[in-house]
Amino acid sequence: MSWVASRVVLLALLSMVALITLSAKAIAHEIRPAVADATLTESRVELQIRLTGEPLVAGIDLEGLEDTNEAPEAAEYDALRALPDDVFADRFRAAWPDLRDGFVVESGGEKVMLTLDTITVEPQPNLELPRDMMVTVSGDLPGNGADVQLGWIAEYGPIIMRQAGGGDDAYAGFLDAGALSDPLPRAGVATESAWRVFVRYIGVGFDHIIPKGLDHILFVLGLFFLSMKMRPLITQVTVFTVAHTITLALASLQIVTISASIVEPLIALSIVYVAVENIFAKGIKWWRPLIIFGFGLLHGLGFASVLGEFGLAPGRFVAGLIGFNIGVEVGQLAVIGLAALALWLSLRAAHMADLEEAEMRVRDPDVMFRAISICGSILIAIVGAYWAFERVFL
Repeated sequence: MSWVASRVVLLALLSMVALITLSAKAIAHEIRPAVADATLTESRVELQIRLTGEPLVAGIDLEGLEDTNEAPEAAEYDALRALPDDVFADRFRAAWPDLRDGFVVESGGEKVMLTLDTITVEPQPNLELPRDMMVTVSGDLPGNGADVQLGWIAEYGPIIMRQAGGGDDAYAGFLDAGALSDPLPRAGVATESAWRVFVRYIGVGFDHIIPKGLDHILFVLGLFFLSMKMRPLITQVTVFTVAHTITLALASLQIVTISASIVEPLIALSIVYVAVENIFAKGIKWWRPLIIFGFGLLHGLGFASVLGEFGLAPGRFVAGLIGFNIGVEVGQLAVIGLAALALWLSLRAAHMADLEEAEMRVRDPDVMFRAISICGSILIAIVGAYWAFERVFL
Protein backbone atom coordinates (compact mmCIF):
# COMPACT_ATOMS: atom_id res chain seq x y z
CA MET A 1 0.00 0.00 0.00
CA SER A 2 1.38 3.42 -0.88
CA TRP A 3 2.32 6.03 1.73
CA VAL A 4 -0.60 8.23 0.71
CA ALA A 5 -3.05 5.35 0.86
CA SER A 6 -1.71 4.27 4.22
CA ARG A 7 -2.24 7.77 5.59
CA VAL A 8 -5.88 7.72 4.45
CA VAL A 9 -6.59 4.38 6.13
CA LEU A 10 -4.70 5.03 9.36
CA LEU A 11 -6.21 8.50 9.76
CA ALA A 12 -9.70 6.98 9.59
CA LEU A 13 -8.82 4.28 12.11
CA LEU A 14 -7.10 6.65 14.52
CA SER A 15 -10.03 9.06 14.39
CA MET A 16 -12.46 6.26 15.21
CA VAL A 17 -10.45 4.92 18.15
CA ALA A 18 -9.67 8.39 19.51
CA LEU A 19 -13.37 9.20 19.54
CA ILE A 20 -14.18 5.96 21.37
CA THR A 21 -11.37 6.43 23.89
CA LEU A 22 -12.39 9.99 24.69
CA SER A 23 -15.95 8.78 25.15
CA ALA A 24 -15.03 5.93 27.51
CA LYS A 25 -16.82 6.03 30.84
CA ALA A 26 -16.03 4.73 34.28
CA ILE A 27 -18.58 2.43 35.87
CA ALA A 28 -18.18 4.00 39.30
CA HIS A 29 -19.89 7.31 38.50
CA GLU A 30 -22.28 6.32 35.74
CA ILE A 31 -25.69 7.94 35.53
CA ARG A 32 -28.52 5.51 36.26
CA PRO A 33 -32.19 6.30 35.74
CA ALA A 34 -34.30 6.95 38.81
CA VAL A 35 -37.38 4.75 39.33
CA ALA A 36 -40.65 6.26 40.61
CA ASP A 37 -43.88 4.52 41.61
CA ALA A 38 -46.91 6.81 41.54
CA THR A 39 -50.04 6.17 43.59
CA LEU A 40 -53.05 8.28 42.58
CA THR A 41 -56.41 8.90 44.21
CA GLU A 42 -59.08 11.45 43.39
CA SER A 43 -57.40 14.02 45.63
CA ARG A 44 -53.80 12.94 46.29
CA VAL A 45 -50.63 11.86 44.56
CA GLU A 46 -47.76 10.05 46.21
CA LEU A 47 -44.43 9.23 44.60
CA GLN A 48 -41.89 6.76 45.92
CA ILE A 49 -38.67 7.45 44.05
CA ARG A 50 -35.42 5.48 44.09
CA LEU A 51 -32.67 7.83 42.99
CA THR A 52 -29.06 8.87 43.42
CA GLY A 53 -29.28 12.09 45.39
CA GLU A 54 -25.74 13.45 45.22
CA PRO A 55 -25.96 14.81 41.64
CA LEU A 56 -29.17 16.70 42.47
CA VAL A 57 -27.77 18.27 45.64
CA ALA A 58 -24.49 19.11 43.88
CA GLY A 59 -26.41 20.87 41.12
CA ILE A 60 -25.09 18.67 38.31
CA ASP A 61 -26.94 18.94 35.01
CA LEU A 62 -27.49 15.27 34.14
CA GLU A 63 -29.09 15.82 30.74
CA GLY A 64 -27.03 13.86 28.22
CA LEU A 65 -24.36 13.12 30.85
CA GLU A 66 -23.05 9.57 31.28
CA ASP A 67 -20.56 10.03 34.11
CA THR A 68 -20.55 12.52 37.00
CA ASN A 69 -16.77 12.82 36.61
CA GLU A 70 -17.47 14.77 33.43
CA ALA A 71 -19.42 17.47 35.30
CA PRO A 72 -17.86 20.72 36.59
CA GLU A 73 -19.33 19.86 40.00
CA ALA A 74 -17.57 16.48 40.16
CA ALA A 75 -15.61 17.45 43.29
CA GLU A 76 -18.80 18.48 45.07
CA TYR A 77 -20.39 15.16 44.11
CA ASP A 78 -17.44 13.24 45.56
CA ALA A 79 -17.59 15.27 48.79
CA LEU A 80 -21.30 14.52 49.17
CA ARG A 81 -20.74 10.86 48.37
CA ALA A 82 -18.22 10.64 51.21
CA LEU A 83 -20.73 11.90 53.81
CA PRO A 84 -22.29 9.37 56.22
CA ASP A 85 -25.75 8.22 55.18
CA ASP A 86 -27.63 10.12 57.88
CA VAL A 87 -25.66 13.31 57.25
CA PHE A 88 -26.38 13.17 53.55
CA ALA A 89 -30.08 12.60 54.27
CA ASP A 90 -30.04 15.87 56.23
CA ARG A 91 -28.28 17.63 53.34
CA PHE A 92 -30.92 16.39 50.90
CA ARG A 93 -33.73 17.55 53.16
CA ALA A 94 -32.09 20.97 53.50
CA ALA A 95 -31.79 21.21 49.70
CA TRP A 96 -35.41 20.17 49.09
CA PRO A 97 -36.83 23.72 48.79
CA ASP A 98 -34.46 24.28 45.85
CA LEU A 99 -35.06 20.83 44.34
CA ARG A 100 -38.85 20.71 44.69
CA ASP A 101 -39.68 22.72 41.57
CA GLY A 102 -37.81 20.16 39.47
CA PHE A 103 -40.31 17.43 40.45
CA VAL A 104 -43.24 17.86 38.07
CA VAL A 105 -46.83 16.79 38.70
CA GLU A 106 -49.50 18.39 36.51
CA SER A 107 -53.26 17.93 36.24
CA GLY A 108 -55.29 19.84 33.67
CA GLY A 109 -52.49 22.36 33.24
CA GLU A 110 -52.24 23.00 36.98
CA LYS A 111 -48.98 22.21 38.77
CA VAL A 112 -49.04 20.35 42.08
CA MET A 113 -46.86 21.50 45.00
CA LEU A 114 -45.10 18.50 46.52
CA THR A 115 -43.88 17.98 50.06
CA LEU A 116 -40.98 15.75 51.10
CA ASP A 117 -42.30 13.06 53.44
CA THR A 118 -39.57 10.48 54.04
CA ILE A 119 -35.92 9.85 53.14
CA THR A 120 -34.11 6.53 53.39
CA VAL A 121 -30.47 6.40 52.29
CA GLU A 122 -29.36 2.88 51.44
CA PRO A 123 -25.88 2.02 52.80
CA GLN A 124 -23.17 1.60 50.17
CA PRO A 125 -19.75 1.46 51.85
CA ASN A 126 -17.88 1.33 48.53
CA LEU A 127 -17.41 5.03 47.72
CA GLU A 128 -16.62 4.14 44.11
CA LEU A 129 -20.23 3.02 43.55
CA PRO A 130 -23.35 5.21 43.40
CA ARG A 131 -25.44 5.33 46.57
CA ASP A 132 -29.20 4.87 46.20
CA MET A 133 -31.83 6.52 48.33
CA MET A 134 -35.60 6.25 48.55
CA VAL A 135 -37.65 9.41 48.93
CA THR A 136 -41.41 9.74 49.29
CA VAL A 137 -43.11 12.94 48.15
CA SER A 138 -46.80 13.76 47.99
CA GLY A 139 -49.24 16.54 47.22
CA ASP A 140 -52.90 17.49 46.86
CA LEU A 141 -54.35 17.24 43.36
CA PRO A 142 -56.52 20.08 42.03
CA GLY A 143 -60.27 19.53 42.03
CA ASN A 144 -60.58 19.52 38.23
CA GLY A 145 -60.66 15.71 38.07
CA ALA A 146 -58.27 15.71 35.09
CA ASP A 147 -55.70 12.97 34.45
CA VAL A 148 -52.24 13.45 35.90
CA GLN A 149 -48.83 13.66 34.20
CA LEU A 150 -45.62 13.17 36.13
CA GLY A 151 -41.89 13.53 35.62
CA TRP A 152 -39.07 15.87 36.42
CA ILE A 153 -36.85 18.40 34.67
CA ALA A 154 -34.19 17.34 32.16
CA GLU A 155 -31.37 18.40 34.48
CA TYR A 156 -32.26 15.57 36.87
CA GLY A 157 -31.58 12.92 34.19
CA PRO A 158 -33.74 9.97 33.05
CA ILE A 159 -36.50 8.55 35.23
CA ILE A 160 -38.74 5.51 34.93
CA MET A 161 -42.30 6.44 35.92
CA ARG A 162 -44.65 3.61 36.90
CA GLN A 163 -48.24 3.71 38.10
CA ALA A 164 -48.64 1.59 41.21
CA GLY A 165 -51.54 -0.76 41.83
CA GLY A 166 -52.09 -1.93 38.28
CA GLY A 167 -50.40 -5.30 38.35
CA ASP A 168 -48.26 -6.62 35.54
CA ASP A 169 -49.81 -4.48 32.81
CA ALA A 170 -49.51 -1.11 34.57
CA TYR A 171 -47.98 1.81 32.72
CA ALA A 172 -44.18 2.08 32.96
CA GLY A 173 -42.57 4.83 30.90
CA PHE A 174 -38.89 5.71 30.44
CA LEU A 175 -38.75 9.50 30.52
CA ASP A 176 -35.76 11.49 29.33
CA ALA A 177 -34.97 15.12 28.47
CA GLY A 178 -37.68 16.44 30.76
CA ALA A 179 -40.51 14.43 29.18
CA LEU A 180 -43.68 13.77 31.16
CA SER A 181 -45.56 10.50 31.51
CA ASP A 182 -48.68 9.65 29.58
CA PRO A 183 -51.83 11.06 31.24
CA LEU A 184 -52.59 8.73 34.15
CA PRO A 185 -56.14 8.35 35.48
CA ARG A 186 -56.93 9.03 39.11
CA ALA A 187 -59.41 6.16 39.17
CA GLY A 188 -58.04 2.96 37.71
CA VAL A 189 -54.61 2.43 36.18
CA ALA A 190 -53.19 3.19 32.75
CA THR A 191 -51.84 0.19 30.85
CA GLU A 192 -49.54 -0.33 27.87
CA SER A 193 -50.20 -2.79 25.07
CA ALA A 194 -47.62 -5.47 24.36
CA TRP A 195 -47.17 -4.05 20.85
CA ARG A 196 -46.36 -0.58 22.14
CA VAL A 197 -43.82 -1.98 24.61
CA PHE A 198 -42.28 -4.12 21.85
CA VAL A 199 -41.80 -1.16 19.52
CA ARG A 200 -40.47 1.10 22.29
CA TYR A 201 -37.86 -1.42 23.38
CA ILE A 202 -36.54 -1.83 19.85
CA GLY A 203 -35.39 1.75 20.18
CA VAL A 204 -33.98 1.07 23.65
CA GLY A 205 -31.93 -1.87 22.34
CA PHE A 206 -30.63 0.07 19.33
CA ASP A 207 -29.71 3.03 21.54
CA HIS A 208 -27.68 0.72 23.77
CA ILE A 209 -25.49 -0.16 20.77
CA ILE A 210 -25.50 3.18 18.92
CA PRO A 211 -24.36 5.45 20.46
CA LYS A 212 -24.07 4.15 24.04
CA GLY A 213 -22.60 0.65 23.59
CA LEU A 214 -19.03 1.59 22.78
CA ASP A 215 -17.60 -1.65 24.17
CA HIS A 216 -20.09 -3.73 22.16
CA ILE A 217 -19.29 -1.66 19.05
CA LEU A 218 -15.59 -2.46 19.40
CA PHE A 219 -16.35 -6.16 19.91
CA VAL A 220 -18.46 -6.28 16.74
CA LEU A 221 -15.70 -4.45 14.84
CA GLY A 222 -13.31 -7.10 16.12
CA LEU A 223 -15.52 -9.74 14.53
CA PHE A 224 -15.64 -7.73 11.31
CA PHE A 225 -11.86 -7.41 11.02
CA LEU A 226 -11.22 -11.18 10.96
CA SER A 227 -11.89 -11.67 7.27
CA MET A 228 -13.31 -9.97 4.18
CA LYS A 229 -15.35 -13.09 3.43
CA MET A 230 -19.02 -13.09 4.35
CA ARG A 231 -19.19 -16.63 5.78
CA PRO A 232 -16.82 -16.05 8.77
CA LEU A 233 -18.65 -12.84 9.63
CA ILE A 234 -22.10 -14.45 9.47
CA THR A 235 -20.89 -17.42 11.54
CA GLN A 236 -19.46 -15.20 14.27
CA VAL A 237 -22.41 -12.81 14.43
CA THR A 238 -24.92 -15.69 14.53
CA VAL A 239 -23.08 -17.48 17.35
CA PHE A 240 -22.69 -14.20 19.26
CA THR A 241 -26.39 -13.41 18.85
CA VAL A 242 -27.55 -16.83 20.08
CA ALA A 243 -25.27 -16.63 23.11
CA HIS A 244 -26.16 -13.14 24.29
CA THR A 245 -29.86 -13.86 23.75
CA ILE A 246 -29.62 -16.79 26.18
CA THR A 247 -27.99 -14.86 29.01
CA LEU A 248 -30.05 -11.74 28.34
CA ALA A 249 -33.19 -13.77 29.04
CA LEU A 250 -31.75 -15.69 32.00
CA ALA A 251 -30.32 -12.60 33.67
CA SER A 252 -33.44 -10.52 33.03
CA LEU A 253 -35.48 -13.26 34.74
CA GLN A 254 -32.89 -13.22 37.57
CA ILE A 255 -32.18 -16.91 37.01
CA VAL A 256 -28.52 -15.99 36.55
CA THR A 257 -27.01 -13.08 38.47
CA ILE A 258 -23.37 -12.01 38.21
CA SER A 259 -21.98 -8.73 39.51
CA ALA A 260 -21.22 -6.02 36.96
CA SER A 261 -17.81 -5.63 38.64
CA ILE A 262 -16.99 -9.08 37.22
CA VAL A 263 -18.86 -8.93 33.92
CA GLU A 264 -17.67 -5.53 32.71
CA PRO A 265 -13.89 -6.20 32.96
CA LEU A 266 -14.42 -9.58 31.24
CA ILE A 267 -16.29 -7.86 28.41
CA ALA A 268 -13.33 -5.54 27.97
CA LEU A 269 -10.95 -8.52 27.91
CA SER A 270 -13.14 -10.22 25.30
CA ILE A 271 -12.52 -7.19 23.08
CA VAL A 272 -8.78 -7.59 23.58
CA TYR A 273 -8.90 -11.30 22.72
CA VAL A 274 -10.77 -11.02 19.41
CA ALA A 275 -8.55 -8.11 18.36
CA VAL A 276 -5.30 -9.93 19.18
CA GLU A 277 -6.46 -13.12 17.46
CA ASN A 278 -7.27 -11.08 14.35
CA ILE A 279 -3.61 -10.04 14.17
CA PHE A 280 -2.27 -13.61 14.12
CA ALA A 281 -5.12 -15.66 12.62
CA LYS A 282 -5.73 -16.03 8.91
CA GLY A 283 -9.37 -16.89 8.53
CA ILE A 284 -11.75 -18.46 11.00
CA LYS A 285 -10.53 -21.46 13.02
CA TRP A 286 -12.75 -24.15 14.57
CA TRP A 287 -12.31 -22.76 18.08
CA ARG A 288 -13.25 -19.18 17.22
CA PRO A 289 -17.06 -19.73 17.21
CA LEU A 290 -16.84 -21.54 20.56
CA ILE A 291 -14.93 -18.64 22.11
CA ILE A 292 -17.30 -16.10 20.55
CA PHE A 293 -20.20 -18.05 22.08
CA GLY A 294 -18.62 -17.72 25.52
CA PHE A 295 -18.04 -14.01 25.00
CA GLY A 296 -21.62 -13.66 23.80
CA LEU A 297 -22.81 -15.05 27.13
CA LEU A 298 -20.84 -12.30 28.88
CA HIS A 299 -22.22 -9.55 26.66
CA GLY A 300 -25.75 -10.82 27.27
CA LEU A 301 -25.21 -10.25 31.00
CA GLY A 302 -24.12 -6.71 30.18
CA PHE A 303 -27.25 -6.14 28.08
CA ALA A 304 -29.42 -7.49 30.90
CA SER A 305 -28.06 -4.97 33.39
CA VAL A 306 -29.21 -2.20 31.07
CA LEU A 307 -32.63 -3.76 30.45
CA GLY A 308 -33.11 -4.16 34.19
CA GLU A 309 -32.68 -0.43 34.73
CA PHE A 310 -35.83 0.29 32.73
CA GLY A 311 -38.20 -1.28 35.25
CA LEU A 312 -40.01 -3.38 32.66
CA ALA A 313 -43.45 -4.47 33.90
CA PRO A 314 -43.62 -8.29 34.38
CA GLY A 315 -46.72 -8.53 32.19
CA ARG A 316 -44.82 -7.00 29.29
CA PHE A 317 -41.52 -8.76 29.90
CA VAL A 318 -41.58 -10.98 26.82
CA ALA A 319 -42.56 -8.13 24.49
CA GLY A 320 -39.91 -5.85 25.95
CA LEU A 321 -37.22 -8.54 25.88
CA ILE A 322 -37.87 -9.44 22.24
CA GLY A 323 -38.01 -5.80 21.21
CA PHE A 324 -34.79 -4.99 23.07
CA ASN A 325 -33.00 -7.93 21.48
CA ILE A 326 -34.14 -6.93 17.99
CA GLY A 327 -32.94 -3.40 18.64
CA VAL A 328 -29.54 -4.74 19.70
CA GLU A 329 -29.29 -6.83 16.52
CA VAL A 330 -30.27 -3.91 14.32
CA GLY A 331 -27.62 -1.82 16.07
CA GLN A 332 -24.97 -4.48 15.50
CA LEU A 333 -25.89 -4.80 11.83
CA ALA A 334 -25.69 -1.02 11.53
CA VAL A 335 -22.17 -1.10 12.98
CA ILE A 336 -21.15 -3.80 10.48
CA GLY A 337 -22.77 -1.89 7.62
CA LEU A 338 -20.99 1.34 8.52
CA ALA A 339 -17.70 -0.51 8.95
CA ALA A 340 -18.11 -2.14 5.53
CA LEU A 341 -18.86 1.24 3.96
CA ALA A 342 -15.83 2.82 5.67
CA LEU A 343 -13.66 -0.07 4.48
CA TRP A 344 -14.89 0.27 0.90
CA LEU A 345 -14.26 4.01 0.93
CA SER A 346 -10.77 3.49 2.40
CA LEU A 347 -9.86 0.85 -0.17
CA ARG A 348 -11.22 3.01 -2.95
CA ALA A 349 -9.25 6.05 -1.71
CA ALA A 350 -6.10 3.94 -1.47
CA HIS A 351 -6.66 2.58 -4.97
CA MET A 352 -7.17 6.06 -6.42
CA ALA A 353 -4.04 7.28 -4.65
CA ASP A 354 -2.06 4.41 -6.16
CA LEU A 355 -3.33 5.28 -9.64
CA GLU A 356 -2.15 8.84 -9.20
CA GLU A 357 1.35 7.70 -8.19
CA ALA A 358 1.86 5.09 -10.89
CA GLU A 359 0.10 4.26 -14.13
CA MET A 360 -2.69 1.69 -13.60
CA ARG A 361 -1.05 0.03 -10.62
CA VAL A 362 -3.64 -2.19 -8.92
CA ARG A 363 -3.29 -3.33 -5.30
CA ASP A 364 -4.59 -6.67 -4.05
CA PRO A 365 -7.73 -5.92 -1.94
CA ASP A 366 -6.98 -8.88 0.35
CA VAL A 367 -3.52 -7.50 1.13
CA MET A 368 -4.92 -4.04 1.77
CA PHE A 369 -7.67 -5.43 4.00
CA ARG A 370 -5.08 -7.41 5.96
CA ALA A 371 -3.09 -4.24 6.61
CA ILE A 372 -6.23 -2.38 7.71
CA SER A 373 -7.32 -5.32 9.85
CA ILE A 374 -4.01 -5.50 11.71
CA CYS A 375 -3.87 -1.75 12.33
CA GLY A 376 -7.50 -1.62 13.43
CA SER A 377 -7.17 -4.68 15.64
CA ILE A 378 -4.10 -3.28 17.38
CA LEU A 379 -5.95 -0.09 18.20
CA ILE A 380 -9.04 -2.00 19.36
CA ALA A 381 -6.86 -4.19 21.60
CA ILE A 382 -5.26 -1.11 23.16
CA VAL A 383 -8.64 0.46 23.94
CA GLY A 384 -10.00 -2.83 25.30
CA ALA A 385 -6.95 -3.28 27.54
CA TYR A 386 -7.36 0.27 28.84
CA TRP A 387 -11.03 -0.36 29.64
CA ALA A 388 -10.16 -3.63 31.44
CA PHE A 389 -7.60 -1.83 33.57
CA GLU A 390 -9.99 1.05 34.25
CA ARG A 391 -12.85 -1.24 35.27
CA VAL A 392 -10.71 -3.20 37.70
CA PHE A 393 -8.48 -0.56 39.25
CA LEU A 394 -10.11 2.86 38.74
